[in-house]
Amino acid sequence: MLKFQNKTILVTGSGTGIGQAITKKFVENGASAIILGRRKEPLEETAKMLEGIIKEKQSNATVKIFDGVDVSDEKAVTGMFDALKSENVNLDVVVNNAGVSGPVTCFAHAPLDEFRSTVGIHLTGTFWTSVQALKVMKEGAKIITISTFFAEERPLEQRPYRFRGPYTASQGAKNRLVEAMSWELTEKGIISIGTNPGPVHSDRIYKTVYPKAASEFLRVSGFEDLTPVEVESANKEILGLLGEDDETVKAGIKSAAQKLGKDETTLTNLLNKVKSIAEKIQKNTSTMIPDQQFLSQEQVATTVLTLADDAQAKILNGKVIPGDRVFYPVKSHIASSVPKVEKNNFPQENAFVISNPDGSGGIPDCYSNISSMIKEKGGDVYAAAGGNPVSIHFTGNVPNFSKLTELSRAEWDKLVNQFINTPATITQDALDKLVPDGSDDPRKFKDAKGRIVIIGPALPAGKKISGHERAKVEVFRGALRPFVTTINQELSDVLKSNIRVFLILPGTVDGKEPNDENIVNTINYLISDEAASSSEVIFCPDETR
Repeated sequence: MLKFQNKTILVTGSGTGIGQAITKKFVENGASAIILGRRKEPLEETAKMLEGIIKEKQSNATVKIFDGVDVSDEKAVTGMFDALKSENVNLDVVVNNAGVSGPVTCFAHAPLDEFRSTVGIHLTGTFWTSVQALKVMKEGAKIITISTFFAEERPLEQRPYRFRGPYTASQGAKNRLVEAMSWELTEKGIISIGTNPGPVHSDRIYKTVYPKAASEFLRVSGFEDLTPVEVESANKEILGLLGEDDETVKAGIKSAAQKLGKDETTLTNLLNKVKSIAEKIQKNTSTMIPDQQFLSQEQVATTVLTLADDAQAKILNGKVIPGDRVFYPVKSHIASSVPKVEKNNFPQENAFVISNPDGSGGIPDCYSNISSMIKEKGGDVYAAAGGNPVSIHFTGNVPNFSKLTELSRAEWDKLVNQFINTPATITQDALDKLVPDGSDDPRKFKDAKGRIVIIGPALPAGKKISGHERAKVEVFRGALRPFVTTINQELSDVLKSNIRVFLILPGTVDGKEPNDENIVNTINYLISDEAASSSEVIFCPDETR
């Protein structure tokens, strides 16, 4: 009998790419498959291919399609699992694979609706799919979540992924969600595992991510006599020509030149430059891998199949595998301690403090105290943004609740807004005020100054704090860490700006109460000249390790 015969799997985003490869691998090993996605045509083609394998293997497996399902759509996902429950389907493996590239651009230029949409698909889609799948899962079932190595961290190191702010925030939170779910689902006997496969051969990388990243470099740095806006407009017209035959490219360039009123030679040169930079990005990435080879989609599928093995899954429950395959050299972004600053820097700067302007989390306890302490040190504190050099935002703390997996969708969405979408909105608003029109003209960011400080949720305090309690909070701290490092890499390395976005994470892993004075002292350092030249942008002021 085939290894997964009489088992049923569900893979999100399974009509194409990695999701299709994973589904194929399971079906080759006897599994019945439930495939879903937003587009009907690729799902039907995949189903036909899978049915051919089933016939060849004589496994008596089945294939079921749910088309038009966007994993970020609450009703669509809930309805799908309700339908499966009504049909008495039991799932043995759920693979959270669905994803999108999101906006591949500097965060200062990224549309916030696209930011929220990316988070909705990657993070909320993973959460809600996992929660709803519990309706049709029994003891021994597995939830396997695919994430990215770019969001992972080593001691005192957090990886940035420039031009991918919402993507890194989502993936960082998703890795920590894998861990939190492993705590919560133990009593049900359901296993949660994550995998960060590293760079994988896919159309999304070669036709979307790398060319768009190359386009963004040219929008920022300039190309020939085109303005940043013109570079962006031109690239929207011609990027799709990459990889096409010469005649198609020539016709596309001619059409774009007529539409934009630009010279064909200029657009041809621009397309060639984009291609050159995209290939360089690919080559640079490959040198960070021991064998300098991206994984194939089939190799990723084999990894997921291995993780779904009963014996392996029990060993790996709660882990994100592999821990690392890529040596991605970055400067240290997490400070082991806050440098002491004798000088009081507050009288030199104005600061405005905003506390959860969408009202989702109320006013955190430390808000008034820290505001008063800044005033006592000579800083001017305002309640609303006004182009001030220093912006301070309190996310508030994660509220008390029993389990993430028992939250309603409305409760989950509220947390995502409080700890991810709202800090992103406030950060972009502050950037807009510090550099008016900088979104459209990145040249204005050069040498601009300012500080944006996000004070994230504190770790739970108390004498006996469980790993589960910390894991729930780490989901949202895990989103803010890669987000902040990514935005800073863009500001410093790409935009050549002196604006910095810092993250302060109060509390300690051993449950000590956060100290407001430590936060104020950290802010005093962050608004100093010394902080501008440091690569460290994440501070845990209460930790003594």
